[in-house]
Amino acid sequence: MSKPAVSHTLSVAVLAFGGIVAATMQTLVVPILGELPEILGTSASNASWVVTVTLLTAAVATPIAGRLGDQHGKRRMLIACTIPLCSGSVLAAVATSLPLMLVGRGLQGMGAGLVPLGISAMRDIMPPEKLNTAVALMSASLGIGGALGLPLAATVAQYGSWRALFWVSAVLSLVAAVLIRLILPVPASPGRAGSGFDFVGALGLSTGLAALLLAVSKGADWGWSSGMTLGLFGTATIVLLTWAWWELRTTEPMVDLRTMARPQVLLTNAASVVVGFSMMASSLIVPQLLQLPERTGHGLGKSMLVAGLVMAPGGFAMMAVAPVAGRISTKFGPKVTLLTGCLIVAAGYLASLYLMDSVATLMAVVIVISGGIGFAYGAMPALIMGAVPATETAAANGFNALMRSIGTSASSAVVGLVLSQMTVTIGPMSIPSEDGFRTGLLIGGLAALLAALITLAIPCRRPAEQPSTSTGVSAETSQIPTHVKESNS
Repeated sequence: MSKPAVSHTLSVAVLAFGGIVAATMQTLVVPILGELPEILGTSASNASWVVTVTLLTAAVATPIAGRLGDQHGKRRMLIACTIPLCSGSVLAAVATSLPLMLVGRGLQGMGAGLVPLGISAMRDIMPPEKLNTAVALMSASLGIGGALGLPLAATVAQYGSWRALFWVSAVLSLVAAVLIRLILPVPASPGRAGSGFDFVGALGLSTGLAALLLAVSKGADWGWSSGMTLGLFGTATIVLLTWAWWELRTTEPMVDLRTMARPQVLLTNAASVVVGFSMMASSLIVPQLLQLPERTGHGLGKSMLVAGLVMAPGGFAMMAVAPVAGRISTKFGPKVTLLTGCLIVAAGYLASLYLMDSVATLMAVVIVISGGIGFAYGAMPALIMGAVPATETAAANGFNALMRSIGTSASSAVVGLVLSQMTVTIGPMSIPSEDGFRTGLLIGGLAALLAALITLAIPCRRPAEQPSTSTGVSAETSQIPTHVKESNS
């Protein structure tokens, strides 16, 4: 018997809330980054690890959480993801040294699995006519949390203790766990009873990703031609190639690379990398434009709080377009939604080249770009789920989320390099030039156009051709034996 409509609405709200809480961890410490060296008694270079470690653990934990969700039930793993999120927040709140803060922030990053797990759970609990809209909202929670987290964190940091940031995140994580436990339907998903976990694959993927993302995120600080950076890139290449060899030969792979090689999945993941790159470019450039002193000629001289408030409407834009994106995907297919989003993002970047001179115009740019990202992010999980069996849904969505993370990390490195090379000297300071900002924005727009071209190559059927059943999952899912469908959550 299907759940009443209100339970569907509550389930979506709870899952989206959990995703937003997890996503806010990425921007939580940005307002206090300048104060961290004094707070923790360390250097500015060491303090930057407080951001980096969260991104690294999130990238590593996401695909692992997805695989465990497929094997042991998504509801169970959703609750499990809130445990490190909550405990890490408490550790960071009481931290008085850099090592303890890094442990806390690393644990917070492990909660990132809430988003792909939530998307996958929706495939199991939502009726077909509501699935695309729900998935679009859940997927957009990554951007919503990041956009809303910045002004909220800036407000708390400006008017209260920095420790309050982490106490609030601990409470929100606990609330998310309780809501998932009480409201999410049981069973939330089929678990694959008896299937083994690929510990070798998990270790290989974690090691390779850590080396790759560390080299990308710290290459500018260490030097792109330094022994440390080149060594990490070399390590990542060797480890990931060895990992792929292992995954193709083991019977229970961490990531089913044969499924990932299907054209619809492969090209969607490729587009995800480029869309993630494009999204991050504006997040790096617009706050700097807002906060640079007016005497530079291109800065607007605003505070971190104002900059955060300017970025916040982007989160609301993503939330607003989610229902529209869902309806477009239902009627015309998610490929059309993804293409629409990429073109909107490209248009936003093109307009930004001529709208850099006021707070109002930059806010408009943020809204347009974020709206396009909302369309794109809402379509990607639908494309992935349309090409993989139900028993691979969480792992496939976790891998897709990882691709977005790789894109954002690459964007941070590339845009950071551009801004560090194209500078002007104002008194004793060397700051990014106006041409540097324009170049960064142009790169973001070109990335969106590249994502649009990749999207055009994605082979997928129109919605009317997609096989489905009355439960809202694919015909492929309906053929799973009954005993496998029973959740052990």
